[in-house]
Amino acid sequence: MSFLSVEFALCFVLFFALYWSVRPFPRLQNGLLLIASYGILASFSWYAAAAIAGYTLFTYVMSLLIWRQASKRWLIFAMLAAVINLAVFKYFDFFRSSVQSVLTGLGLDVLLPGMEILIPLGISFYTFHSVSYLVDLYKNKLQPVSLPTYALYLAFFPSVVAGPINRAQHLLPQILPDQPRNLEQSARAYVLILLGIAKVYWLSAFLADTWANPVFANPLEYNSLDVLLGLYAYALQLFLNFSGYTDLVTGVALLLGFKLPVNFNAPYLANNLRDFWQRWHISLSTWIRDYIYIPLGGNRDGFTRTQINLMLAMLISGLWHGASYNFILWGAIHGFGVVLLNVADQYFGRNALTNKLPLLAGFITVQYVCFAWIFFRSPTWEGSLEFLTALGSNLQIPLQFNAPWYLAGFFILWRLYPLLAKLPNGLTCLLQRTPWVVQPILVVLIAWGLITLAPAGIPGFIYANF
Repeated sequence: MSFLSVEFALCFVLFFALYWSVRPFPRLQNGLLLIASYGILASFSWYAAAAIAGYTLFTYVMSLLIWRQASKRWLIFAMLAAVINLAVFKYFDFFRSSVQSVLTGLGLDVLLPGMEILIPLGISFYTFHSVSYLVDLYKNKLQPVSLPTYALYLAFFPSVVAGPINRAQHLLPQILPDQPRNLEQSARAYVLILLGIAKVYWLSAFLADTWANPVFANPLEYNSLDVLLGLYAYALQLFLNFSGYTDLVTGVALLLGFKLPVNFNAPYLANNLRDFWQRWHISLSTWIRDYIYIPLGGNRDGFTRTQINLMLAMLISGLWHGASYNFILWGAIHGFGVVLLNVADQYFGRNALTNKLPLLAGFITVQYVCFAWIFFRSPTWEGSLEFLTALGSNLQIPLQFNAPWYLAGFFILWRLYPLLAKLPNGLTCLLQRTPWVVQPILVVLIAWGLITLAPAGIPGFIYANF
């Protein structure tokens, strides 16, 4: 059941009424949320619901052992089990084919067994949620919770499909409130839902269908400027799709009395790669910082070791996104860029270019990020090379998209970005001035208009694949 479907909207309206009718009883609300979360997972696949249920039971038992025995060995065992579970479902075929290629290259006639494994929906996100809980439990940053509470923490439907990544210390207190929940930010929730629909259903889908998908499907058939247009279109499509999904589920969570973590902060306004990763997929970048980069040593062991830790963290970030060399290369490109930035800081002073020429620094950052998106979007290494070839040597092919004008439009849009980033707050203030009874009617009418004007079909959420 897609979050953009009419079926979900109707079910949510009914659930919303039932949920708030039992407001004096938060535990009953939690029970309804747990049932709804597993119901939504099961609507995609019973297999997905069964997978998270089994994982929940196993990691909950591990959490009790970690808490009662205060033993690091149980934490290590639980972390290994979580990694193995993720690796088997997401990376088995990737590693099997890689090892098979190495054995074949060495002339060894060994055939490794293959398995058809269906990746459970949301496995990356609920795995990260569990790691946060287990590590914080071991560090005595929180108290153990009941199995139903832990199950809801992992399966909470607004964020289980494609994030944002929740921290145990942030979400668990909201699951176990000291008093009944309140619906405090309904106007902001409505605005976020409308923006999410507009971004995903309309803008992102338009960019994909018009430029990004055709160009990435056959880059050698297009002029270099058309290829560049397709790349910029994908960069904007990805942002609109993912941030739109985040807006949508953040709005849904607010209507249930929950606050999800901020996941985006105008990332294409970044003046360097460090700044970009403080603005893009914030819940992932901070998770990797706290649970991978810092445990590796962070910046505690000198400059060189810090750069190695950064590169390892970015490689892991790339691998997390998918089982392919292209994703690993994407992570390496970002890791190399951050390391190069840190080296430049040593010689020229921290953020020297950003401080002296912020517009140029921002422009270079966007170009670098877009260059890396080539490997993120292309399904194969060969596809990436074709795209780069077309980008660099296809100027003789006739233009198909009137690219120069649209490229100028993208530049103007980038310069207007600071104003557009203020749009949610402005729309929220505007909606708050209308009577609360009128607000949902107005939202439904606008949503209907957005969906009517959108391209045909229900677009998918790109990050649900990760």
